[in-house]
Amino acid sequence: MNNLTLKQLRYFEALARQGHFGRAAEVCAISQPALSMQIRDLEAALGTPLFERSARQVRLTSLGAAFALRAREILRAVDELADLARAAQTGLAGQLRIGVIPTIAPYLLPGILAGLTRAYPDLDLHVREALTPRLLSELRAGGLDTAIVALPVSEPGIDEEPLFTESFVLVRPQAQASDPVPDREGLREMRLLLLEEGHCFRDQALSFCNMAPNRPRELLDGSSLATLVQLVGAGIGVTLIPEMALPVETRSAAVSVARFPDPQPERTIGMVWRRTSPLAPQLRQIGAMVREVGTGGAPPQAVP
Repeated sequence: MNNLTLKQLRYFEALARQGHFGRAAEVCAISQPALSMQIRDLEAALGTPLFERSARQVRLTSLGAAFALRAREILRAVDELADLARAAQTGLAGQLRIGVIPTIAPYLLPGILAGLTRAYPDLDLHVREALTPRLLSELRAGGLDTAIVALPVSEPGIDEEPLFTESFVLVRPQAQASDPVPDREGLREMRLLLLEEGHCFRDQALSFCNMAPNRPRELLDGSSLATLVQLVGAGIGVTLIPEMALPVETRSAAVSVARFPDPQPERTIGMVWRRTSPLAPQLRQIGAMVREVGTGGAPPQAVP
């Protein structure tokens, strides 16, 4: 037991999370044989297997599942020690791991990253784009420092910082440009194109239309907002997209855009981080920058 290392714990946690040696090795940026050797050394030091291995995946043993909980606590504590050191520095420096959901990333990230690079030249930014459940999982496990998501997430141990709200707009074929804007009841009778299950924006659109997620209607799912808008341009249906996506997604599509009357459907964009994170003051500074980018202002200067 004296030979356990933090490197082994990180590799173990990656394999436990991914359930596949190849994917875990990719996440850890090492070769698969090197990862396998480290896991074997860890199991040898413990004197018992932590994984059940099959041709296609690996599963935690009962001991492995209990070990994973403790390993994540240790790794989170180690990461927070590093956060303490970063928080004590003047300004932000070192590695910062930010998660962003797909319906925000293409539209806000360029401005956010440009602002952060100017304000904090010593910051080493790592960006992860994923759906909200995955980002929250990685945030809780210590794999991310913060995430930009749609609020609320209502997760225990996670602080939320609302930044700005944005409206949803109706995108429909150009031939319908002069038609009256449908109300919620009217939308329910149209072929509504939505993001596939798992996207919080899908749930928000369905909520506005007062439609159950499993209601058997003329619903078509897409993997991205870009796909939905192009389908609308082809005359297949209508869709809702967040206002921030308009300049990017509608510039090359034969569509018309209409705004709903008040009260308009909208979402709140914010940042989340672990309640125990020593970086909370610095993350609030970054939140102010994200707010300025999201509302069309100039990013603020760094706070010493």
